[in-house]
Formats: sequence, C-alpha cells, structure tokens
Amino acid sequence: MKKELVRNWMTEEVITVKPQTSLPEAHQIMMDEEIRRLPVVDDDNILIGIITLGDVRGAQPSPATSLSIWELNYLLSSLIVEKIMTPQPMTIKPEATIGDAARTMLEHRVSGLPVVDDEGKLAGIITESDIFSMVVIHEWSEGEAEVA
Repeated sequence: MKKELVRNWMTEEVITVKPQTSLPEAHQIMMDEEIRRLPVVDDDNILIGIITLGDVRGAQPSPATSLSIWELNYLLSSLIVEKIMTPQPMTIKPEATIGDAARTMLEHRVSGLPVVDDEGKLAGIITESDIFSMVVIHEWSEGEAEVA
C-alpha cells in the first residue's frame, strides 16, 4: 500500500469551473454533482484556484441581513468564483505516493488535492474518499489472501 501512486487512485474526469462562473452556478454544480470542491481552471486547463462548498456557504449573507430576497439574489448572482476561490491551492503530482497525498492533506487540513502535471494543467483530483477506498480495497484483498 505504501507504494501506491496518486495517478492510480485519483479521479481523472474532474468537474471544473472558470473564474467568471457565478457563485450560484458553482453552488448548483456542487449540489447536482454531489461534490464539495471545484477546481478553477483557465482556458488552457491550467489550475488557478479551487472553490469549496465551505467557501460558497461563507459567501452567503447572514439570515439577519436587512436586504430583500431580490437584492440578495442580485448580489449573489453578480458574485463570481474568482472573488472567493482559494488561489494557487495546494496540489500534488500524479507520480506522488498516496502516503504523500495523505500527509499533505493532514498537514494542511484539506480534504482533497488537485493533481497537476509539470505544466500546471489539471490531471485529476485525489480526495479523502479516494484514499479510504484504496485502504478498504487493500485491506479486503489482503484479508481474502490470508483466508485462501
């Protein structure tokens, strides 16, 4: 398990957004796709940031606001991802080990890492769920081998 590589466990088909995507649109994508993070890429698929469900929630107004629902909707629709994303997020290379990915996530208190190639292009994403899946599959495989 120690020698497992990120490229073998990452999700390659990553849903992304552009910096000019509106906040409500990014939030809707997260809800529809049941994901908690969206890498933000430019037209060349270069990673420039990441937006999380926590970022979206943090940008929403307090229920104690005196603005009307129409004013709130207008303000939210004019807010774009670029304004609330985390620029230059922590990343990892496809050749890194799962142990390196897990250590980086723990040290930086993040639950997922965009995977980028040497040019900074998004190649995938590795999340806690991917690492948990790997652990379970390896544990199950090793347990079966011992029984046989």
